[in-house]
Amino acid sequence: MSAAVLIQTTILRRILQALLTSFLLLTGTIHSHAAATEDSSATRPVGSIPPTAEAFQITVLATSLSEPIQLSPAADGRVYFAERTGTIKVWQPTTQITVTLGRLTPQTNLESGVLGLALDPGFLTNHWLYLFHSTPGVFENRVSRFSVNGDALDLASQKILLHIPTEHRGVNHLGGGLGFDQAGNLYASVGDNTIIDSSDGYSPMDERPDRQLWDSQRTAANTRELRGKILRIQPQPDGTYTIPPGNLFPADGSQGLPEIYLMGVRNPFRFTIDPKTSWLYFGDVGPDANEMNPRRGPVGLDEFNQARKAGNFGWPYFLGDNRPYVKYDFATKVSGEPFDPAHPVNHSTNNTGLHALPPAEPAMIYYPYGLSARFPGLGSGARSAMAGPVYHFDPQLKSDRKLPAYYDNCWFIFDWERGWINAARLDANGKLLKIEPFLPLHKFKRPISLALALDGALYLLEWGSNWYHNLDSQLVRIESRK
Repeated sequence: MSAAVLIQTTILRRILQALLTSFLLLTGTIHSHAAATEDSSATRPVGSIPPTAEAFQITVLATSLSEPIQLSPAADGRVYFAERTGTIKVWQPTTQITVTLGRLTPQTNLESGVLGLALDPGFLTNHWLYLFHSTPGVFENRVSRFSVNGDALDLASQKILLHIPTEHRGVNHLGGGLGFDQAGNLYASVGDNTIIDSSDGYSPMDERPDRQLWDSQRTAANTRELRGKILRIQPQPDGTYTIPPGNLFPADGSQGLPEIYLMGVRNPFRFTIDPKTSWLYFGDVGPDANEMNPRRGPVGLDEFNQARKAGNFGWPYFLGDNRPYVKYDFATKVSGEPFDPAHPVNHSTNNTGLHALPPAEPAMIYYPYGLSARFPGLGSGARSAMAGPVYHFDPQLKSDRKLPAYYDNCWFIFDWERGWINAARLDANGKLLKIEPFLPLHKFKRPISLALALDGALYLLEWGSNWYHNLDSQLVRIESRK
């Protein structure tokens, strides 16, 4: 971006404050992580300028989908995806058609159903597909392995790896993402499953009798609970799993559940693992408070996080850059002291795990309903942060579809509510340099799953324009124009 354009942008921002959000998205305004600056000259790849929309080809591969939820491209070019209502499908590049592999009958209410799908790293030989799904009449989510025989999902082949409890009411925040790292470890994201209707948009930590479902300390801050976590296991050929080294707690279960990799998360719906570094990146959908309240805690924020190792990301005690909530008595309405991110402690009567918790990790990117002073390019309005893949340009890869070299070492982040995809550029050490819009003139229809194929093309599931009952949901491929 030239100096003239930057000056013009600054003037327009001062004159048109009411239109600031849309203006930033349309003009490609960018900013650094260290400060809200729009000077990108120091971080732009040498000899590179942002590609224009004409550099990309956007192809709709499948339409009229029923609440598409997560996709996983196979090494041979096929694209597998699930619909929340239970149907598992594959788009086939040879025929250019979508085939239904099979149907589960999940328990479906506002948030449950089939919520995640991932292909085994050895899928082309073992034909194993993993689903995060609910089951009618059973209050739990399951992570199960199924076999795919040709164009059919073998329902009888189901191997249940994880049983994750849910509540018969208060279905908020189930998570449901699945993904593998380069070592063959399977990750599953699980929301805190807490009712939020009486916390005024602040942290739900209601410890009154018979209010367990209103207390996130019983799940996200509980070291003996699978909810409010991102789990990591190593699936075995017989349908069981082992615990890989490096999870948050010892494999013997002496301090917490050994499956836990990250704790202290609210609704980490979409995540990714960088194939180059094995770092985990995830979006976390935050609470709804419209302002900071010194008696309760910070304004509501969504987060984008980078986890280089196992850790605690703070919820429900901290938000964003470790902004603390205040200990609050829901019975007396009396506020206590703010929580300490260096020494978080869970004294809730609903906690069955450790009292002293690992230190809280701050978010890399965070933003409220309103315009963020630090990250203004993320806009304003409803929020739903989701993490897409990290792209590493391979000059040796012979593919006309691979994304341009300009996006080397960029993490694609997206927001389901706001309908944008942004490229968060990282330096060689993984530090955030800047954020800029990806295809800013294109209006995405509530993107809900984003993944890179081996040929460097980007595949996208669009949920559709409405919350439910969409007629415009679709599977899309984004690639360099030939």
